[in-house]
Parts: sequence; structure tokens; C-alpha cells
Amino acid sequence: MITKRIIPCLDIRNGRVVKGVNFEGIQDVADPVEMARFYNESGADELVFYDITASVEERALFSDILVDVASQIFIPLTVGGGINTLDDFDRVLKCGADKVSVNSGAIRNPDLIEQGAKKYGDQCVVLSMDIKRVDGVFRLFSKGGRENTGIDALQWAVDGVNRGAGELVVNSIDTDGVKDGFDLELLDAIAARVSVPIIASGGAGKMEDFAELFRHPGMDAGLAASIFHFKEIGIRDLKQYLRKEGVEVRL
Repeated sequence: MITKRIIPCLDIRNGRVVKGVNFEGIQDVADPVEMARFYNESGADELVFYDITASVEERALFSDILVDVASQIFIPLTVGGGINTLDDFDRVLKCGADKVSVNSGAIRNPDLIEQGAKKYGDQCVVLSMDIKRVDGVFRLFSKGGRENTGIDALQWAVDGVNRGAGELVVNSIDTDGVKDGFDLELLDAIAARVSVPIIASGGAGKMEDFAELFRHPGMDAGLAASIFHFKEIGIRDLKQYLRKEGVEVRL
């Protein structure tokens, strides 16, 4: 059986780890290098590093911080924010990333998914999607959840996988930072349409939320930020709890 993954997420702004609710009200949390080291030692399966304002500010991701973070960890690192070209893929992979997450750049140029997959392999390309209900329909948002693209998010997931995305990160803006559980309705709708691994993001508040997530078919990983950053839940404690609940995890 494939083990389920627990993945902390570092949202970086101006060189610091930050966190908000529903993608708003951003507050400063910590130094990214210290935090990466902490997660590497505390049993995280992977780490995700998002430069959350790179797309909206239309600049390249902070390479220097990325190099420092990558040097501190020995678990897979996925990096996103401001990935618009194959040169951006090349740059973050050379800085130490194992996988590259595309979001706004792929919305502007869907061929980027295919180009990245052809050059680096499907397993290297992660399609990250920020999704919110608009009049009862799941819509895709860009620029860090600021802009409604009007695109049907479920169809975008299918198209992204068909173009070569090897993994999906599904961020629910509706549940982000609310800590009332993952957006299972959204996640189930996507899992019914694709066969690649799905990383669920947005809404984790307690250990039971992860157990509930992993009871749903197609969910490969749970991603969270604030509950780990503020040490509300320890990753090792969470994994021991999940194992007792019958979920296969790497201890």
C-alpha cells in the first residue's frame, strides 16, 4: 500500500514565512530556513515552498532563500511562485527543488505544463490550483487567489493532467485557514476525474481532519501550514494517530 504523505507548506513573502485566512489577513510567522530545518527533523514527508507574491508582483522567485532552504532538508521539496517559463523550471531545480509547482503561469500559458513534463518528466510537474465556489460552481483563481479566471476548475484539473502534470495540489480558498476540515466535496469531484496523486490543501484544523481526508479515495497527501507552524499539531504525533486509525504513513 502506498503511504499517505504529510506536507507542511511555507508561504514566503518578503523573505519570511507568512500565513493568512481565506488567502487574506497575512501575518508574519518565522524564518523560512529555520522552519525548513524544523520540518526536516520532525517527520515531514515533503516540503512545499511558495513565493506567494511572485506572480502578482510579476518577478522571479527568491532564489537565494530557496538555496538556503534546500540546503537544510533531505526530503523532497516542491517550489512554486512566479514559474512562467522553462527557464524558471531550470532555475528552481538548480537551486535544489525536486518538483516545480505551476499555477498562474500555466493559466496564462497552458503549454508550460507540457513543456515542463517533456523536459523534466511528469513527476517533476505539479499543477497547483486555487479554487473557490462562485455561484455554486468551482472556479479557478489566479495570482495567489486574487483573481477569478472564470475557468471551470474541474475541467482545468483534467486538462492539466492530460498535458502532463504528474500531481495536483488542490487549494480550497473557501476552507483555507478556517481549520474546519478539508474541502471534501471539491476534492472528491477532482478525484473522480483524474488518476494522478492529489495533495489536499486548505482547512486542516485537527488530526481527525487528516484521518477523514484519507478515507476518501484518491487522496495521497494532506498539506497544511498554520497548524504545523504554530505547533498546534506535531507531525510525528499526527502520524502516530493516523497509523492507529489504519492509515499507512511513514513514521
